[in-house]
Amino acid sequence: MLVTLTNYTDYGLRALMLLAIDPDRVQSTAALATRLNVSRHHLAKILIDLVAGGYLLSSRGPAGGVRLAKPPGEIRIGDVIRYLERDQAMVECFRADGGQCNLQPTCRLRHTLNRAKDAFVEALDENSLADMSLVPAMP
Repeated sequence: MLVTLTNYTDYGLRALMLLAIDPDRVQSTAALATRLNVSRHHLAKILIDLVAGGYLLSSRGPAGGVRLAKPPGEIRIGDVIRYLERDQAMVECFRADGGQCNLQPTCRLRHTLNRAKDAFVEALDENSLADMSLVPAMP
């Protein structure tokens, strides 16, 4: 079965995992972008979104950057995915505007797909960021 998350969510999860290694340490967007091999500009948008969602705290200035807003054990992976994927429709009929599906209102697939999507994310609720955290690399 193929379940696809956007790159946006993938990078957001990976950034959180890196930050969970040392949750009290402030890390710069540039350092995280380098580690993730993604553009700093793209990652900055994701980090700003994670700040808005209450997952990160940010600070400005020469020693500025981001850090986790809560302990890793309090951040549920399913919640992060729900938040970061909130504007993404799994299928056309899940779009906020109803999409362009011409099988509505008689289609029965929508209900089944919605249950499957919910089950997928609910399974991820069983894990916290602490469960997914990376082991610090040896120097």
